[in-house]
Amino acid sequence: MTFVVGLTGGIGSGKSAVSDRFAALGIKIVDADVASRVVVEPGQPALTKIAEHFGAELITADGALDRAALRQKVFSDESERRWLEALLHPLINAWIDDQLQSAESAYAILAHPLLVETSRTRSCDRVLVVDVPESLQLERTMARDNNSEAQVKNIIAAQATREVRLAAADDVIVNDQDLGHLDAAVAQLHEQYLAAAGND
Repeated sequence: MTFVVGLTGGIGSGKSAVSDRFAALGIKIVDADVASRVVVEPGQPALTKIAEHFGAELITADGALDRAALRQKVFSDESERRWLEALLHPLINAWIDDQLQSAESAYAILAHPLLVETSRTRSCDRVLVVDVPESLQLERTMARDNNSEAQVKNIIAAQATREVRLAAADDVIVNDQDLGHLDAAVAQLHEQYLAAAGND
């Protein structure tokens, strides 16, 4: 069995920057965001079901999912978000499991924004949380995605609280400093995970 480190953090916390650094060290990254795109690619059954449920206007001219339009619909309506999660989560989990089982690196990273919320922590040997203050989450996400403050706050509200995430963590990187700090933190954890995976 592959030794799995679950990597999570709130939106705008810098999960991608952390997973990129593990990838540069030769570690297989299984990304739930990639999984969520794969399962709704043109031709996938889930995309057809989304179009039937929400309307054809959510499909772009080239047959792809308009993710921004879908996000607006589900983050403003709790019942619609739950419907979408019920459809997609089993498909995403199946894809993730396949990817983890085929990992050939010393250990694998499961990068998952909803690791805690979806109980995926149970399939991880360690849980690594990237943590930043909420004010920094807002600032980074608004700048990166060109979203309104209200929309970003809705997304943050739909995720686990910082306290809940940190309570689930075995390891924490506080990502409120420069990239050199991030490099050092990842390098140190990499050594720990190599040792833990070797002793597994």
